[in-house]
Amino acid sequence: MAGTMLSGVAMAQTTPAAPAAQAQQAAPSATPPVVVSAPVRNIRTLTVRGSQRIEPDTVLSYTKLRVGQPYTTESLDQAIVDLLASDLLADAQIEGVETGDIVVVVRENPIINRVVLEGNKRLKDDKITKEIKLAPRQIFTRTAVRADVARIVELYRRQGRFAASVEPQMVMLDQNRVDVVFEINEGPKSKVRQINIIGNNVYSDSDLRKEMYTKQSRLFRVFSSATSYDQDRLAADQQKLRGFYLTEGYADFRVISAVAELTPDKRDFIITYVIEEGPRYKFGDVTVESAIRDFDGEKLAKTLPMKKGDQYNAKLIEDSITSLSEYAGLYGYAFTDVRPDIQRDREALTMGVNFNLAEANRTYIERVEITGNTQTQDKVVRREMRVAEGDAFNAFLVKRSQDRINSLGYFADKFEIKQQQGSTPDRVVLAANVEEKSTGELSLSAGFSSLEKFILQASIRQNNFRGKGQTLSASASYSSYSKSVELGFTEPYLFDKNIALGGTLFRRDYNSFNYYNSDRNELYSQVSTGGRLVVGVPLTEYWQLSGRYTLQQDDVSLDESTYYTNGVCDPLKAGRYLCEAIGNRLTSSIGASLIYDSLNSRIRPSRGSRLVLGADFAGLGGDVRYIRGTFDGDKYWNLGGWVLSAGLEGGYIHSLQKSPGEGVDPVRITDRFYLGEPQFRGFDIRGIGPRIRRTYLTGDAASGTQTLTTDNRYDDPLGGKAYYLGKLELEPPLGSGISELGLRPSIFMQFGSLFSLKKPLPTATFEQATDASGNLLYNSDGSPSLLPLSTPVTTTDGAALYLNSYTNSSGTTSTRYTTCATGYSATYGGTCSGGETNSAAVTTTSPFVEEYLSDTWKPRISVGIGVNWNSPFGPLRIDVAKALLTQKGDDTKLITFNVGTQF
Repeated sequence: MAGTMLSGVAMAQTTPAAPAAQAQQAAPSATPPVVVSAPVRNIRTLTVRGSQRIEPDTVLSYTKLRVGQPYTTESLDQAIVDLLASDLLADAQIEGVETGDIVVVVRENPIINRVVLEGNKRLKDDKITKEIKLAPRQIFTRTAVRADVARIVELYRRQGRFAASVEPQMVMLDQNRVDVVFEINEGPKSKVRQINIIGNNVYSDSDLRKEMYTKQSRLFRVFSSATSYDQDRLAADQQKLRGFYLTEGYADFRVISAVAELTPDKRDFIITYVIEEGPRYKFGDVTVESAIRDFDGEKLAKTLPMKKGDQYNAKLIEDSITSLSEYAGLYGYAFTDVRPDIQRDREALTMGVNFNLAEANRTYIERVEITGNTQTQDKVVRREMRVAEGDAFNAFLVKRSQDRINSLGYFADKFEIKQQQGSTPDRVVLAANVEEKSTGELSLSAGFSSLEKFILQASIRQNNFRGKGQTLSASASYSSYSKSVELGFTEPYLFDKNIALGGTLFRRDYNSFNYYNSDRNELYSQVSTGGRLVVGVPLTEYWQLSGRYTLQQDDVSLDESTYYTNGVCDPLKAGRYLCEAIGNRLTSSIGASLIYDSLNSRIRPSRGSRLVLGADFAGLGGDVRYIRGTFDGDKYWNLGGWVLSAGLEGGYIHSLQKSPGEGVDPVRITDRFYLGEPQFRGFDIRGIGPRIRRTYLTGDAASGTQTLTTDNRYDDPLGGKAYYLGKLELEPPLGSGISELGLRPSIFMQFGSLFSLKKPLPTATFEQATDASGNLLYNSDGSPSLLPLSTPVTTTDGAALYLNSYTNSSGTTSTRYTTCATGYSATYGGTCSGGETNSAAVTTTSPFVEEYLSDTWKPRISVGIGVNWNSPFGPLRIDVAKALLTQKGDDTKLITFNVGTQF
């Protein structure tokens, strides 16, 4: 508007010159034209009108207009341009051009009252507001709005939403205020519809796509983020392709172009790579030249993974540089420069490599710097360091220190000890910059497992108590089959010496069970109360000796209403082996373990070994005497992202007490080993090992129709004195999509057995039925026909009871117990009166067949797949395992699961 007004004024000023111009045009062409310039005037006064927040002097400072100076149309136009470029004003005009009394009329930009985001669901407000510049109480400018629109669009592009659009709206308010509203249309996430590769002759498109981070959008990848377009990932894929071809011997490979085209609907991308593979090379001469006199180049060359004539592999060169640097680090050369000199022969298609080890000085550790530990005391970190100030640098010990600190679990994953140049070339500074994470755990959980059904748990644990590395814990749990309370404390460095001391107090209430057909049936209750004291001392870097003392009171009982007769445990109801276990026993035992541990992490290891050899002796007082030996070993290998683990464990327990009787094993049922779910997948809980299977007979003995019925069968696991269990497990490398879901799958194979128990005597012996002539009777299947077992009923004192018939006051005949064989006495053992003869009181037990099964060292084998999932409902573990090799009596199980929720 100002520009238009100013143009009009200029035209009015130059109008009188028009006749002169016309006259000149009428003159002969030989006469030169006369140029008339616009008149120049001086500014008499200069004022500002319309400013509210901005001082007039501030407005004028953005122009070149000054009182007393001349002005022209061009200078006034430039003043308006300068004012609008300041971003302080919404509009500017100039009045008083004819008189020289210049008035600058301005309209200020409004103040932002608030910034509103609408339509954003995938990106929360806080993610957007911290990226944009507009904010309440700032001056509104259209330039800032356009810049913020571009920022929001870029945020959505980073999320793979290239169809996102932002429409800014302004809502004018009073007092020159404005609400800024960004109306966001997020649009769908842009996927990679197709990946085309041009120029590949050796490897197919599918082979090369497998090497890329980016994946084509397909239905089975619905949960994967790798199908979204990402410009940074596109660049990484080019490096992945180059790395793949370089490891396969194609040293001349190059990516000519990589183009990502957005489809017209802006929903998908089509990526096209143009590549050139080139010829395949082999290794030529591989040599090592060392300027360090301690190293022999020829011997070092023999340790390298590549040899002359092998297919060229750039990865092997990188690995060789690393191994040579680490080798030098073992001898104290921290900053050894290893440079490969590659000689390419394009005619012979060979790649010769000469590794040059530059001259270096032996390095010493100047100091160890620990930073980032706000809670954890320095000494907790330093005592895990295997090197100290003044020591010769040793790369192996530095790596070991890093693994030990990682295993503490106090700090964030991927912690590394950095090596920095010291004050002199032969000095190195080790920087341990830790990032602390929460070490306290307070949890309440509820869950369900195939082992214990419904579970409630509560626990509090501090793994770095007072920042001293101490562990303090308390826990309680409740389920259908177990209840427990436990308190524990561990001091890993007693009196700042490398001696660990820990103690635990516990009470555990466990309800054992057997199987009646396929249903669980409660057996005995075991209440254990006691405590344990543990001491550990290191022998070497990897070996440790641990000692322990345990004092435990066990109370084993059976339900009297179910398993007792006449106040005594009835073997016909409970089984002889359970009746023998009843009672209170005090166990006082001492034990020791020899431990070897070279794992890189105790939380989630991927390499290293762990071996535990243990022995326990019970008999330092108490009621129980035995000696028990155990072993447990695991080995982990990292195979290019795949983690392979192998484990083997086992044990044997030998009683130092005599057998209580024939057919009774001196090792108590509660001290034996058990095997099955959850440690042996593919089998039910206590599903392996010696057991008694009792199957009842149905039918009439006299007619020979008795048969075994599986609808009336008991299966009692007895445990064993010896066992072994081995496993092989493989965890695949996880893609980004699976990692985001919190999945950790694995495949596994297990083998093992539980055995070595004295065969128990039969619970009962049933007489074989006979006919009237005294001949033995058999069933139709050839098995003997068995008669029910009659057992006399007695008092608690062992006196025989009889059934006495009498007629009551209502005239009804009934029976009653008495100790009188003839007559009746109202009290047991009292004087008998009357002459009637009474019949002996007996209980009848239906005949059954007992089998002693599964007591063999022969292995059982299972294979399966499992997955850990950090689901929204809590940690979930599911295993699907198939038992391939079993023994008679084993109980198998295909699927096991466990899920819990923390809140």
